[in-house]
Amino acid sequence: MKENTNTGNPEERRFELRKVLDRYYSVEFKLKETGHLYHCKLRDLSSKSLGILVNEDSAVLEHLTVNDILKMKYYPPEASSSAEFLKTKIIHITKKEHGSFKGHFLIGLLIIEKQTLGNNT
Repeated sequence: MKENTNTGNPEERRFELRKVLDRYYSVEFKLKETGHLYHCKLRDLSSKSLGILVNEDSAVLEHLTVNDILKMKYYPPEASSSAEFLKTKIIHITKKEHGSFKGHFLIGLLIIEKQTLGNNT
């Protein structure tokens, strides 16, 4: 009998998250509505997802909503490695009311798939 592996296991999800954060350091994305380019450091702020921190006064918050799908450019920690474009879903936008990130929103990200590096704008 073949054992069924549970892909919803929090430990497995944590391992996948760790691999992503070891491979990428920051993300960059452009908003269609404004044309502005944003560059943010990736954060490991929960056991289930990676994310970025955005100041509560940032205009980017007016243009992002949960379930939005963006083409984000993921940068590796080493400048000698090349960046990759990955289709990314916004899975939550959470205001931090306490602690060192008070006054910021945590935007949870979920990588959906890699994209070809053709037209990268």
